[in-house]
Amino acid sequence: MARVKGGTVARNRRKKVLKEAKGYFGSKHRLYKTAKEQLLHSGTYAYKDRKRKKRDFRKLWITRINAACRENNISYSKFINGLNKAKLSVNRKMLSEIAITNPSSFKDLVEISKLALEGKEYSPKKVELKKEVKAEPKKEDTKPVEKKETVKKVAKPVEKKESTKEVSKTTVKKDVKPVVKKETTKK
Repeated sequence: MARVKGGTVARNRRKKVLKEAKGYFGSKHRLYKTAKEQLLHSGTYAYKDRKRKKRDFRKLWITRINAACRENNISYSKFINGLNKAKLSVNRKMLSEIAITNPSSFKDLVEISKLALEGKEYSPKKVELKKEVKAEPKKEDTKPVEKKETVKKVAKPVEKKESTKEVSKTTVKKDVKPVVKKETTKK
């Protein structure tokens, strides 16, 4: 049986692995065998950490909420329990953002939670809004508008006058004197 050489296909496959391993320490970015092995490990780490990232962020949000709750004299677990009893559903990411950016509204949420733990319902303070009265324009009786038919005017093509060209040619011919060439002979 004839020997089949890998040639460009094998080289391209190896170059692809080495290109993906760029930046790895030591021989892991130079040698094909170690680079391939490291890429396999890197893939498993990346998969695992994509799952772990969700856990890490949730821990961070809970820590931030807990710190804001402690400032308002309530523990994190009681705060969340109170929100659940008040039938308020706000995810932890939003709660942590509110705790950081708007502490006064977070304080209102803590108050709602405390009242729900006591079995009471939260009734917000009555806020009166001033309404601006704008005079609306009176609507007049509208009559149906009659549609007028419009006729498009098409421009007629301009006829070329051939007679003017002929006249100019003839005048030019009459004005120009014919040039007579003299024949020269060589001696």
